[in-house]
Amino acid sequence: MVLSARDKSSPQSAAALEQLCRAYWYPLYAHVRWLGNRPHDAEDLTQAFFARLLEKNYLEAAERERGRFRTFLLMALKRFLANEWDHARAQKRGGGLALAPLDRAVAEQRYQTETTELPADRMYERRWALALLAQAMARLRAEFEQAGKIAEFERLKVFLTVGKQDIPYAAVAAELGVSEGALRVTVHRLRKRFRELFREEIGHTVASAEDVEEEFRHLLAALSE
Repeated sequence: MVLSARDKSSPQSAAALEQLCRAYWYPLYAHVRWLGNRPHDAEDLTQAFFARLLEKNYLEAAERERGRFRTFLLMALKRFLANEWDHARAQKRGGGLALAPLDRAVAEQRYQTETTELPADRMYERRWALALLAQAMARLRAEFEQAGKIAEFERLKVFLTVGKQDIPYAAVAAELGVSEGALRVTVHRLRKRFRELFREEIGHTVASAEDVEEEFRHLLAALSE
């Protein structure tokens, strides 16, 4: 996705940039908000930053450095704000480029309910982990929808984020009209697939397969703070 967005001559470039924006804009938007910017200005700056990723060939540096994409984006954002703050504020919505629309109302509601006790960079890592989890969840939901089991997914998805000991297997099995053993197998497979998809999403943001497990542990630690 990064390579597609980097290649300006490719017809897929704009679509790839929009996908990058949709996937990762909130952690960056929240970081800009944390610096004291008003919601509207934070939205403009975030949009302008993503547009500048192409304009200034920032994504070539991402390929060259081959590190963690979350670290690259945060450092690039900090340089962008330090060097081009005034210019970016004057360019509304990414300088006129048609990027993904940011739902500022939803973002603000989320931002206002988040804890502010952690340092800004650690909050960014936590938001990044949540963004990857959201993408994994969306992919899992799409798989169930394609299989014609969306109702099952909607009922069982809550069990992805609780301990196994907290799942009321007997009650839910009775509700769904299946045996408790069958439900346990279904939930086990659901949780396993979710972990697989989360690791795949992490794999898209690191330089090599060897880095996935380390990044997985790092993001889990960020989520536990």
